[in-house]
Amino acid sequence: MDRPFELGLNSFGEVATNARGKDLSDADTVRLLVEEAKLAESVGLDVFSVGEHYRDGHMDSAAPVLLAAIATATERIGLGTSVTVLSTNDPVRLYHEFATVDAVSNGRARLVLGRASVTESFPLFGYDLTDYEDLFEEKLDLFARLMREERVTWKGKTRAPLIDQRLRPRMPEGGIPTWIGVGGSPQSVIRAARFGMPLMLAVIGGRPERFTGHVELYFRALEEFGQPVLPVGQHSLGLIADNDEEARELWWKHWRPLVAQLSKERGFYAPDRERYDLEVDTGALFVGSPETVAQKIARLARTMHLSRFDLKYDIMHLPASARARTIELYGNEVAPRVRELLARPEEAPPARSSAHH
Repeated sequence: MDRPFELGLNSFGEVATNARGKDLSDADTVRLLVEEAKLAESVGLDVFSVGEHYRDGHMDSAAPVLLAAIATATERIGLGTSVTVLSTNDPVRLYHEFATVDAVSNGRARLVLGRASVTESFPLFGYDLTDYEDLFEEKLDLFARLMREERVTWKGKTRAPLIDQRLRPRMPEGGIPTWIGVGGSPQSVIRAARFGMPLMLAVIGGRPERFTGHVELYFRALEEFGQPVLPVGQHSLGLIADNDEEARELWWKHWRPLVAQLSKERGFYAPDRERYDLEVDTGALFVGSPETVAQKIARLARTMHLSRFDLKYDIMHLPASARARTIELYGNEVAPRVRELLARPEEAPPARSSAHH
């Protein structure tokens, strides 16, 4: 690998259950996230990220506040977002918030910016979905300039103009690490390359290898835009337990009602056990024992030229104890095993016999 491989955790602030199977309160769930970030740091993980959602059961609606709280409770781990919906954020406010998080955390802040796969924030903050593409493009242009230029003069359609504006506190020169989150759009891949930002692939269903073409497109576009080679990461869902059967059964119990709801809302496939097992075996669910999950991460890291893998470990009503066990096993067993596997020389594929010609 050209750069150290990073392993991180993503949370959408989803409500957990306690030892008696009762949902935690909203406030308890927020505090749980701080404790889970501390645990992630203690087991040696590289990044802890939170999302941005505005729906029942998700406590990640104020990511900069959460990350600032986590910053004061940790010392080393990177602090980021699994997605920040730039389209419905103001770039100036976002700069202020994350420059402050970066200062509080002593340089540990990072971002993943996205257009939004769920759109509750548009009506909530008074934006029109018909402006979906224009909002993101224009706001990304402004945010990139605010990070990379000392003083900015800017005029656009989505907010008031800026005239020779210098924001405080200042980010480090060049800004903080900022990735573009992509769910499948080739146009978004090209945009990430054009702005010179790393690519984060949100792979939540189907075979992850189908994104290999997106990675190849990204590297070609970087070259055409005169950009250096930049990192590619993957965000996927999963759970790690002491053995494969325990992990599969526990995740199935909580994944099935979630996908059933999404199938009604967004036209996803209805969940069934055969499809679920296929997702675990060859698809986008990283569910199993530490060895099973480590092998899958390492294989895809090679296939897709990844520099980072983020595991979304929380799912609605999952016991807090199972979340903690995932974090412990991920840091203590999966992460070192992945690095061991990636340090080995890549094996050549077996020669094809004449019987297959």
